[in-house]
Amino acid sequence: MNLRFRAASADDLNALVELEKRCFEHDRLSRRNFQWMISRAHASLLVAEADGNLLGYALVLFHQGTSLARLYSIAVEERARGIGLGQKLLDQAEAQAIDNECAYMRLEVRPDNRGAIALYQRNGYRPFATVRDYYEDHSEALRLQKRIRQISDRAPRHVPYYRQTTEFTCGPSCLLMAMGALEPERILERREELRLWREATTIYMTAGHGGCSPQGLALAAWRRGFRVQLQLSEDGPLFLDGVRSDEKREVMRLVHDDFAAELAQSHVQQLLVNQLDIDSALEAGGQPLVLISSYRLTRSKAPHWVVVTDCDEDFVYLHDPDVDHSQHREPLDCQHIPVNHGEFEQMSRFGRSKLRAAVILYKR
Repeated sequence: MNLRFRAASADDLNALVELEKRCFEHDRLSRRNFQWMISRAHASLLVAEADGNLLGYALVLFHQGTSLARLYSIAVEERARGIGLGQKLLDQAEAQAIDNECAYMRLEVRPDNRGAIALYQRNGYRPFATVRDYYEDHSEALRLQKRIRQISDRAPRHVPYYRQTTEFTCGPSCLLMAMGALEPERILERREELRLWREATTIYMTAGHGGCSPQGLALAAWRRGFRVQLQLSEDGPLFLDGVRSDEKREVMRLVHDDFAAELAQSHVQQLLVNQLDIDSALEAGGQPLVLISSYRLTRSKAPHWVVVTDCDEDFVYLHDPDVDHSQHREPLDCQHIPVNHGEFEQMSRFGRSKLRAAVILYKR
């Protein structure tokens, strides 16, 4: 059998839909799903064919701006089983991920799919989570992961994950995660998420509810008994460039002045820096929140807070509290996201002034 692997095209849609029906009883990709994956998604959809017949496919999703890939689905025609096609498709999928500068591949598999689990384990995939009620029939999924590039292998520190429940509470959600990392007994709940937002918001942003400033988040953490360091590349009111209304800008200035006066009476350490020093903070037991531009993750120009869970010589690892379902992401896709240092250097600047900001929590 003369197998050939290539990128899927719109001409393959009928064959892909029929293959999906034959291979899966539940959680099937629809024609619209396949069309989107081929034409619009940040993904690789490879097909295997022989003698003009489509015998299998592998679908890999890429997490924009990061070094994370996800093997979303792999299917093999029944008559093509026994020739090692599953292995070949997995090899092709990993090669595509490496070509896209990914270092990790993650996937989900049913616990009763012994053949698939054996294939993944032979190839170095290891379980790291179980997801309850994952599939349409409410069965759970095993989450497996593999480093597909041979780099340093250091387990990330334990930082609990909390998904933001509103569009405007990324900062409070990150603060909850940081506090939970330093105080494992702390309960992460929505009431506290919203309470933190009320304390730290700048009130206005370009549209909708206001986000949280570094100063507001630092004060909220200090009030809760943490030792806090605030690293900023500029002083004065922030985020004013994105607000056109003079009235809104004046309100934001007043809020900033109020934060600044309270900071002067607090024990928050304030540093004016050119570069963020995240490595030293982590080594000293700190838990950093970092302001990034969401453009490099979602192509939307907005300030966004993430938690740095660890770093090594190759990557900075992030918890992103925003789960974007339009990208077929699950909460586990937003945890310990590997981002190479060059990409992190670019994303951790915001606005025309290239603002850098970090709030670092330590145990008192």
